Amino acid sequence: MRLNPDFEIVPGFYSPDDSWEIYQCLLHEHHWPTNRYYLAGREFVLPRLQTWHADAGYSNNLLETRPWTPLLSRVRAKIEGFLGFAFNSVLVNCYRDGQDYVGWHADNESELGEQPLIASLSFGVARSFEFKHKKTAMHDWILLSPGTLLIMQPNFQRHWLHRVPIEAHITQSRINMTFRKVVL
Repeated sequence: MRLNPDFEIVPGFYSPDDSWEIYQCLLHEHHWPTNRYYLAGREFVLPRLQTWHADAGYSNNLLETRPWTPLLSRVRAKIEGFLGFAFNSVLVNCYRDGQDYVGWHADNESELGEQPLIASLSFGVARSFEFKHKKTAMHDWILLSPGTLLIMQPNFQRHWLHRVPIEAHITQSRINMTFRKVVL
């Protein structure tokens, strides 16, 4: 399903059974650190839990770089095979309930290059994904169900902002992986 030329959704990229198995594995076996980070003497508290995994030599300035787990490697291989594109890192987010969120942003960090392709995969409870155009402020949203692959084409980060808003009525967790290619 294509919402616009910069954005594509692949529902059922993972079956419900496989989605549930991956979600349970990540929820119970993945080592989730505290959501407090320190940089340049300042403390940052993230409204979600995160881990950063990357090939050797690729790091992130806020999160500890971890090696790929066997599960993350299998998921990466499936996405790379589907897209015909190689990723070298993944940010794994755990939204513990509807109070956890990420605010408006674009994944346009300089280490991702001028036009990054980002593949985002969701497990657990369905959550809203909102997006708005940077110039026109056109705003819309979609519900990302478990096993859904969201493909943000290279122009998406240039023209759009996106977020996962607070949804107080949600009491279950969502785990999301965003696969990226860091360029040095």
